[in-house]
Amino acid sequence: MAAMGMNQQLSLKQTAKMTVQMQQAIGLLQLSTLELEQKVRDMVDANPMLEMDESTNDNREVSLDSLDQDNHNNDDFDPFNDEASIHNTQIDGEISHDVNIKENGETNINEVSSSDYQDNFQNVDFSAGPRTKGPVLDNDDVYEGETTETLQDHLSEQLELSPLQGADKLIAQTIIDGVNDSGYLTESLEDILSCVVTTYPDTTIEDVQAILKLVQHYDPIGVASRNLQENLLIQLNELPKDTLNLNLAIRIVKDYFELLANKDFRALCKKLSIKEDLLKEANNLIVSLNPRPGNFKPSKKDEYIIPDVIVVKDKNGNYDAVLNSQNQLRVRINKVYKSLADKATNKKDKEFFQNNLREANWLLSSIDERNETLLNTSRYIVEHQKDFMELGESGMHPMVLNDVATEIGRAESTISRITTNKFIATPKGTFELKYFFTSKVSTDDGDSASSMAIKAKIKELIAAENQRKPLSDDKLSEMLGESGFKVARRTVAKYREALGIESSSKRKKL
Repeated sequence: MAAMGMNQQLSLKQTAKMTVQMQQAIGLLQLSTLELEQKVRDMVDANPMLEMDESTNDNREVSLDSLDQDNHNNDDFDPFNDEASIHNTQIDGEISHDVNIKENGETNINEVSSSDYQDNFQNVDFSAGPRTKGPVLDNDDVYEGETTETLQDHLSEQLELSPLQGADKLIAQTIIDGVNDSGYLTESLEDILSCVVTTYPDTTIEDVQAILKLVQHYDPIGVASRNLQENLLIQLNELPKDTLNLNLAIRIVKDYFELLANKDFRALCKKLSIKEDLLKEANNLIVSLNPRPGNFKPSKKDEYIIPDVIVVKDKNGNYDAVLNSQNQLRVRINKVYKSLADKATNKKDKEFFQNNLREANWLLSSIDERNETLLNTSRYIVEHQKDFMELGESGMHPMVLNDVATEIGRAESTISRITTNKFIATPKGTFELKYFFTSKVSTDDGDSASSMAIKAKIKELIAAENQRKPLSDDKLSEMLGESGFKVARRTVAKYREALGIESSSKRKKL
């Protein structure tokens, strides 16, 4: 029997450990401008060696208005067709014998300051029922957006102005709470009843049905409908009785909704014993209604996203990216505390000031590094996407994170972080930096095209199609091939669905 024993072995391993400061520096990369500002202000509050520089340096900041004065004499100034002056930003620091902080050390980060698919109901898929999300905002809306009160707020205000009390009011509020963003009721009447009877045991399902009808006539009309058919019928029944073709429209929605959803107009004409022209008039009335009552227009207030980077165009037609000085944080060493640090004599005081100076140095360096990475990434994007600056989506070139990482000498994860929640103002609108990273699709000439450009071409082809005979995915694939894009039918279908465009049978119109 072999003897059993214990052996000791010595081995060497290499492991990489990130310091706390390294982890925090990486964390700064992915913060938005507002998040970064809050983070910095928190650190300034906690570190006496730091202070915010709230002063304005007119020699350092350049506004787009001032650029206009040099080259334009009209009010229609376009920053993308003007040559912007580039200035260096400055972070004031102090010299420390223990910590490497430069006095009035300059950074070489360029900056410039700045002043400040809508849904088509005729393309609604009736068979799909209510959507859980509202319409997608156009890219231009990203830069100058609007914030509104929620649908629930809007409905609750009307409830408070109504005479409902007790169980009726609780039923109404429970119904309102069960309405989704598209304005449809997602809770069953039985579930609503079960919530109310715990407080008012005598409540019946008939009570819930009665209050539901009341809420459905709040503004916007048809809200809290349980499906699209109910929503359309509520709106039709609220129209003036002398509305042209109203009775025919009600009959179509009430008795032949499935045929309407499938856009089987031939079968509808046969069932109703009417001609196509009359059906078209009734259909026009139906499609004029609001399929998503959640997309209402209450009071608004303007809200702006200030871009982190601005694309400028010089006189030679070359594009460049510059940082927006309006977003640049100005932090410096507090001179009073630095003076106290220089005079510190005992070990405890020296250690206190040294630790805070070291943290201050790290913060200034991290902000500097963040700005440099942001600028270099943005410049690569602008250089690589020149055609986009001129043509929009159709000019988009394929690009992945690794392309940028390799070019500027950063890790791919760093590029992913620095392009998150960072916005760039371009001649075609304001976009998040991540918007410019798109997958590659082969073309006939052996090159590659951006999936974004292919999607743009699909939208263009469908927009120009004969609406009585919409283009099939096979036909779209064929036409894309004629334009140089080698795209399979299933890929066309995937991109079309991603764009929110229905199949050819659903796009057919009278």
